[in-house]
Amino acid sequence: MKFKLLFAAFSISIILFFSCTDENDQNNTYGTLKVQLTDAPFPHDLVAEANVTIFKIDARYKGDTPLDTQSIDSTDMTIENDKGAPFIVLMENEIQTNLLELTNGTTQNLVNLDVPVGSYDLIRVYVKGVNVVLKDGSTFDLNVPSGSQSGIKIFIKPSLIVNGGLTSDLLLDFDVSRSFVQNGNGFKFKPVIKASNMSTAGSLMGTITAIEQDSIYALEGAQVAVVVADTINTTTFSDVDGGYMIMGLDVNSYNVVVEKDGYLMQTEEDIQINAAKKTVQDFELTVEE
Repeated sequence: MKFKLLFAAFSISIILFFSCTDENDQNNTYGTLKVQLTDAPFPHDLVAEANVTIFKIDARYKGDTPLDTQSIDSTDMTIENDKGAPFIVLMENEIQTNLLELTNGTTQNLVNLDVPVGSYDLIRVYVKGVNVVLKDGSTFDLNVPSGSQSGIKIFIKPSLIVNGGLTSDLLLDFDVSRSFVQNGNGFKFKPVIKASNMSTAGSLMGTITAIEQDSIYALEGAQVAVVVADTINTTTFSDVDGGYMIMGLDVNSYNVVVEKDGYLMQTEEDIQINAAKKTVQDFELTVEE
């Protein structure tokens, strides 16, 4: 099986960290919400920057009990109602990011906020200033359909549960290979984002090396494709040190295919991904004859 990409794929991952805190009482009415931004590597010959400005993030509260508005009013937290549903505003600051600088686990902090306990089933991400800059200096400014007015809606299934004094992880995987669509001589922005609960999802990571004349060296720019049922689930590329990481994979058994021009393709079958675990799988490619 040979996977070739007309336009290389990359992804943005927004990670919501709720880490366990022993000092906090589990019966607290608030849990801490941290938001970080990361991206998978994107090897390219023409693209220098892929910029996006996130200026607001909110989450829909679906708890079994009504919010204690009196308690919330005494804090800096903002609640907005949309068709009767309360949304907790997590962030309202402009943060511009060149997504190509956030690769293989490198993250940028977006939010650190205590939120009411309960379940959250929808995240909205408000973006603007989306553009692609080529290495020759050409810039393509892209329209953001509804992303700046009503936000990009990402449903969380099953709902994310926030417990008092405890934490969980939510990964928002921004599939740029399907979101940045080549359109004639430019690009069109059609955001595709997947939500994965990191307490029930896992990660795949490892190092890709090559061997030539009994010499082993790190291999940059090798494409790693995660495949299930003969369908590519996601892809990434190795960095300058040969490392790669894919987060937010559902618990399952996957085939992983690694390839790079000039090297023999390598396939590893039935790699098991477990909940809240990092699976390590290294690859060693051989130069083609």
